[in-house]
Amino acid sequence: MGWHPESNNTGSPTLYGNNLFIPISSMEVVMGGDPSYECCTSSGAVAAVDKRTGALLWYHRVIPGYPEEAGLNALGTQLWAPSGAPVWSSPTIDLSRGRVYVGTGENYTRPTTTTSDAIIAIEMETGEISWSFQGTESDAFTMACTGFRNRQNCPAPPGPDLDFGMAPILVTREDGRDILVVGQKSGMVWALDPDAEGEVLWSARVGKGSALGGIHWGMASDGYLAYAANADRDAVIVDVHPDKEATPGLFALDLMTGDIVWSAPAPRDTCEERQGCYPANSAAPTVIPGAVFAGGLDGHIRAYSTNDGQILWDFDTVQEFETSNGILGKGGSIDGPGPVIANGLVFVNSGMDSSVRYQAISYWYSVSQTTEVKKVSLSTTAA
Repeated sequence: MGWHPESNNTGSPTLYGNNLFIPISSMEVVMGGDPSYECCTSSGAVAAVDKRTGALLWYHRVIPGYPEEAGLNALGTQLWAPSGAPVWSSPTIDLSRGRVYVGTGENYTRPTTTTSDAIIAIEMETGEISWSFQGTESDAFTMACTGFRNRQNCPAPPGPDLDFGMAPILVTREDGRDILVVGQKSGMVWALDPDAEGEVLWSARVGKGSALGGIHWGMASDGYLAYAANADRDAVIVDVHPDKEATPGLFALDLMTGDIVWSAPAPRDTCEERQGCYPANSAAPTVIPGAVFAGGLDGHIRAYSTNDGQILWDFDTVQEFETSNGILGKGGSIDGPGPVIANGLVFVNSGMDSSVRYQAISYWYSVSQTTEVKKVSLSTTAA
């Protein structure tokens, strides 16, 4: 979906009635690491499509207009701007206000836009923007900025890469007020007022934040607390808070005030010298009455008490399993989507071995404290 060859869909579509609302992201953040690549010309977007016919109802580009020539890099490669602001996760539907909400990532080139690192409210019927809130200004970044590849396509100065990667949560608080709660890779949690053009009701810092830290793929809420998984790492690419320590783990915040009610630091003794392993929480958590479930980059799935954050049980998925379809599977890091809870079982994807080698394995766990493995199936393999 999308006019650009590097456009793709990392988030699932959201269905309401006969309309599919499709998030559109981009791999140009990776392509920009190649100094011979003309970086960059894509824009994040949301498309509304009729599920019956596939007809395009509207197409909202996060970046208005189209990119223009923006100089040459040191190798003489043409650069373009503005670009980027991908929409990584599923749109959130607000029926009472007739809107969809999405989060966006950083720009890829300079000059930057006001719709990057932002929460955007879009009218469901027309695709027109209603309002937007920007968490971080002037953030431009590509993989050229990591130092692992030629840096010619790294914007100057490089931004900290502080996307809103998660789908915004629309929740009704105990006082009856609707709010939007969203976490950012900056380590910030924001509560926005959907009736006041995204006015900030409160904000709270749960982490140092970085390109690989902060809140990546989601949060959870039970109407009283918001649960934020923090993926902070000790090493960062662009350190915007050198005075702060990394605080990976799970945090519970009061929806009324934004105060941190409790925190559960990620256990630091679980990696056992495994290369590339880091004890932090990047995947979205899931909450049920009394327990919140969070998967770790160390491969552990844990159930935490919603009262105080104490670990109720802990299961290590980094082991071999005989799968239901007869293929030997091995678990690994847990990242991306959160666990699904149904019929007394926890369903979780595990298998991230490194940035280039991946196996997605579905595990079915008992929700009880026994953590008995009920069934395992190997769903996908890729290299």
